[in-house]
Amino acid sequence: MLSQEEFQILYRFQVTKVSQHVTQRMLAEELSVSLGKTNQIMNNLLEKRLIETGADGEYQITKNGVEALEPYRVQNAVIMAAGMSSRFAPLSYERPKGLLSVRGDILIEREIRQLQEAGITDITVVVGYMQEKFFYLEDKFGVRIVVNEDYYRYNNTSTLIRVLDRLSNTYICSSDNYFVDNVFEPYVYRAYYSAVYEAGETNEYCVECDGKGKIKQVVVGGRASWYMMGHVYFDRAFSEAFSEILKREYHQADTKEHLWEDLYIRYIRSLTMYMRKYSKDKVLEFDSLEELREFDPAYINNADSKILWNISRVLGCETGDIVNIRAITSGGTHTSFQFYVDGRAYVYRHPKKRMGKHLNRKSEAFSLQAASGLHLDDSFIYMDETDGWKISYDIDRSRGLDVHDPREVSQALDMMRILHTKNIQSAYDFDIWEKAMEYRKQLTDLEYDDFEDFDRLYELLRSVQLRVGEDPAEKCLCHCSCFPSNFRIDHQGKMYLLDWEYSGNDDPASDLGTFLASSDYRMEEAVAVIGEYLGHPAKGRELAHYLAYTALTAYYWYLWTLYQKMSGKHADSRLYTWYQHAKGYAKQALKLYSEEDG
Repeated sequence: MLSQEEFQILYRFQVTKVSQHVTQRMLAEELSVSLGKTNQIMNNLLEKRLIETGADGEYQITKNGVEALEPYRVQNAVIMAAGMSSRFAPLSYERPKGLLSVRGDILIEREIRQLQEAGITDITVVVGYMQEKFFYLEDKFGVRIVVNEDYYRYNNTSTLIRVLDRLSNTYICSSDNYFVDNVFEPYVYRAYYSAVYEAGETNEYCVECDGKGKIKQVVVGGRASWYMMGHVYFDRAFSEAFSEILKREYHQADTKEHLWEDLYIRYIRSLTMYMRKYSKDKVLEFDSLEELREFDPAYINNADSKILWNISRVLGCETGDIVNIRAITSGGTHTSFQFYVDGRAYVYRHPKKRMGKHLNRKSEAFSLQAASGLHLDDSFIYMDETDGWKISYDIDRSRGLDVHDPREVSQALDMMRILHTKNIQSAYDFDIWEKAMEYRKQLTDLEYDDFEDFDRLYELLRSVQLRVGEDPAEKCLCHCSCFPSNFRIDHQGKMYLLDWEYSGNDDPASDLGTFLASSDYRMEEAVAVIGEYLGHPAKGRELAHYLAYTALTAYYWYLWTLYQKMSGKHADSRLYTWYQHAKGYAKQALKLYSEEDG
């Protein structure tokens, strides 16, 4: 095995082929060692016949020297391009971040060319989000494409698990990095993670090393720190050790849902890696459109973004006026970002096509117009009923209502009554039982119904549905997801009813039922809320009707949550609550119906 200094000298001579009049003093400066130490290293290399002097007296590498370098040759590269980069709103909603053009270069294409210029031609690109947009790279650059179908549910460990057979002396790259200079080399001495320095505060993965540059600790967040940024190099020993750990740990949710770096940190004592320092202006990653605009001014007025053009058209501004863009935590059926125009905050809602197939955007657009007209949602500005995108005013410092605050509950009930008493008729229905049966069928078809009381719970709720069907009731426009969290209260106390994605014509009891089913009320508290909504004490068949709809809505959201789990999506934490309320309210409703029957 070569020492690091021996490797550096051989690498220098191999890349340049001749010494170019190099002196030992020059080498001593490059190696940061004494002249005497350099003389000793050169003599050792001459004795081993790894270098020789030519007829002109210049040093050059020998055939033996080239062979000695071979274990350090980079075998291949893996470019991770599967993620959605949701923080880079809105451009990442329209194309993968790696396909952005920066100063005239497509990010991933620039990276591939730099790898190839360094002699690394075996390149694997792992894709997921909008994967079809990367396929052309196979023909254009001769890369290998690997598809990660778990990109939306797990983190980048789900990418590396698919290329374990490729890991050797391997560069691990992110498709969205921009390297001002080519950072790649045909030979690398040992595993490293590139890092840049931040003088102020940072939330990145900060690196602490020993005196030789070996990483001994990584912590999230710090000040005046070197932090992980850019490419990584796995040498053969690191690849073998990491692969065994990943194979052993991948079945755990904590491993799948976190970065591969988190797994590395967990086993840092068993995984030897060094830090390689780079200037912050040479290794770049753009976390926001603002950062990209600063580096590439072309994005100020022409970001080639349909989303920004939509905003510009609706608000009557220039795309360059859209600033301070910040991604908001993704919802179940959409992603959103906040932005400012002329000092005012707005929110853009972008639908997830993959997760919105059960939704009717035309119905939602109609309902939003109605809600705006009734002042139930004064944040609404515009919605495109075809593509499902929406622009709203941002509700400053909003929160969900407290179901145990009588004033807030009364205000929410008033808003429900306003909607229901207007008797607005939509062209679209949202029958809660029919929708529940759609989810039940899909769960059954996919054999996600193999637990003891799946059918028993259905039979109980089917009995409730049959009794409800006997009750006289007229349908009208309903919100259909009146969760307490959808009643938002701003810092001035104004309440808004948001998220009309599931709206349509249904029995008004379904709105109150959803509100009760998603609250932690005792039965007597729920009965009191029903009475307040009605304006008189609820009893008999009328009370049974509202309790029945509470059970039906709980059952719908129970099946909805099971479907999310089955599909590998984020599942609502209230699954057990829905289950309990479906059973509890169903039994109470059936009891009241029986009592009324005499």
